[in-house]
Order: sequence, then C-alpha cells, then structure tokens
Amino acid sequence: MTPEDLFTLPGKVALVTGGATGIGRMAAEALVRAGARVLIASRKGEACTAVAEELNALGAPGSAEGFAGDVATEAGVKALAAEVAARTDRLHILMNNAGRSWGAPLEDFPHEAWGKVLDLNVTGLFTLTQALLPLLEAGASADDPARVVNLGSVMGEIPMGGRAYSYAASKAAVHHLTRILGQELAPRHVTVNALAPGPFPSKMTAFATADPETRAKVEETVPMGRVGRPEDIAGCVLFLCGRGGSYVTGAVLPVSGGVNVTTGTPLFEAAQ
Repeated sequence: MTPEDLFTLPGKVALVTGGATGIGRMAAEALVRAGARVLIASRKGEACTAVAEELNALGAPGSAEGFAGDVATEAGVKALAAEVAARTDRLHILMNNAGRSWGAPLEDFPHEAWGKVLDLNVTGLFTLTQALLPLLEAGASADDPARVVNLGSVMGEIPMGGRAYSYAASKAAVHHLTRILGQELAPRHVTVNALAPGPFPSKMTAFATADPETRAKVEETVPMGRVGRPEDIAGCVLFLCGRGGSYVTGAVLPVSGGVNVTTGTPLFEAAQ
C-alpha cells in the first residue's frame, strides 16, 4: 500500500461543522485536497458558501458545499441532520468542530457561560453524532470504518483554565465522550477520535494570535516555540480519516507543540 493509498480520500463524503473558519477551515481544505466531497456547515451559511467556493477554486480532486447549520440547539441539530440526509445517503467522515468559548475572571464568570458553551461543545456534538449515526453506518465497513473526529483542546487535557472555565471543562468532556463512543461504536464499524489542539490562529484565538507582538509572547510559552499551522491539522485529520487510521479509535491526539506535557513539576531539580 502506497502513502497515497493511506492518506487520500477519493469518493468519501465528509461533514465539517464550523468549517468556515479556524481549525474547521483547515480540516475542510485538507479533506478537499485529499479528494473528499466536503459538506461545510455553520450558523453563518453565507460564510460557508464563500469558503466552499474558495476550496472549489483550488483545482483539488475533491469538492466542497457550504450551507447553514446550527448545532447549539436540538432543533438546529435535527435540521442539519435532515439537510445532510437530503444531500447524501451515506457519510464517511463527521468532524465535530463547531464550538464556542467564554472568558471572564473567576469572580465574574457568569452562570449563562456554562449552558451556552456546553450546549454547543458537548450536547450538540453528541446529538449530531447520534442523529447522523445511520448515515455513518451506511458508509462504514469492517475493512474501512466510518470516522468521527471531535475537536477537543489541550485545555481539556491539563489544568489550564485561562479564565475560560466552561470551555476547558467542555473539552475535557469531549475527550471522555470520545473514549466512550470509541468503545461503543467500534463494533458498528465507526471510529471515534479527537484532536486536542494547542494555540492555532483562528477567530476564537484572535485576541492572542492576530497581533504579531502578542503572538510572539504566546509562542514563547509553547515548548516547540510556535503556534500551530494548517498542515499540522491536515496531517492529523488525514491520518485519522484515511486508511492509515482505520485501526485507531478512542484516541485523543495532542496537536499542541508540547503544551500537553508541560505540567510536570521539577521536584528535585534544585538538589541536582
């Protein structure tokens, strides 16, 4: 089997939620370049349509379609699942990327910041996967399972709140849910894995990555000395979704430049 066989996706149909910006946009482009037909959905349908047009102009072997879809409510999930079912009778890849954050000092962190963040990041992720499971099973086989890729965060792996308490807790929930579904869906030929990114340029992290001076300070805190790049996401997504990742499920893949292993305390360093 050649490297091309392992990491290309001809004939595959994928859905990327929140795929118009940030990591979702990076993943959608990777999937299109690998030959997949990629459905891109977010609350801002016009933005999804524009991104789909940009991706179709690449001349890549895949294609993209953009439309509106809201994962934050039960009605929105049902509408999105119906729209996907109207466009395809099977789904090979579901990337649950849509998410939101909320930052505030501990003393001022509002009650509403919990429901709004968890409703999208956790409940919406679960219910959309649930709703699309028949399409995923239709696209699955023992030899080539369907794939679910959830977007977690390094903040869900280590005790790093960053004043985004509900966001960090939601991503820890995503990681645990990934492992649970990985176990339960394996016999149904559906793999479930997650990415746990560190800092990447995106709309959500613009406060820390848009300004070059601020970005440089953030990069100093990353062991590998930089923020993430599109190819870092692309490589992980194509591994998990391609033939090379067909035997992997329940994994949470750190894509954080080493941030995920920076919490150890050097207990005996002073004595050496």
